[in-house]
Amino acid sequence: MKRIAIFAMMLLLGTGVSFAQEANRHGDLVIEKPWARASIGTDRPAAAFMTIRNMGSAQDTLLAVSSSLSRMAEVHATSMNNGVMRMAPAGEVTIPAEGEALLAPGGLHIMMMKLTAPLKKGETVQVTLTFKRAGEITVTAPIYGFGATGPQ
Repeated sequence: MKRIAIFAMMLLLGTGVSFAQEANRHGDLVIEKPWARASIGTDRPAAAFMTIRNMGSAQDTLLAVSSSLSRMAEVHATSMNNGVMRMAPAGEVTIPAEGEALLAPGGLHIMMMKLTAPLKKGETVQVTLTFKRAGEITVTAPIYGFGATGPQ
């Protein structure tokens, strides 16, 4: 049994395939490296991040987001105005043909509000993305610490 597990790992590492990437492919869209930050209880919002790649020849649009641990989720944009960082709903996000949308700290991100439970480091959260063409895609995002900057 141990030999089979080692052989399987060698195959996966040798081909560059990861379980997360395969599980997060839906048609032309690939959702890469989803992750979230731990929350401070349930009174404060939490954020999730990922890269959305469009491998197709037609653009798609992210219309809505939801989360298993929040009653309200939106894509927010971060901006700097007179030295003050602000966040506001971004609305729909276009993923160009053969392009990508980066949801990362300091830019676009998924803001999870009205949390039903705290996001705890070491656990996971389900995030559902609703696209105009691809429909719904649900990903599992590992939760990292409060000040995390991304997957290591």
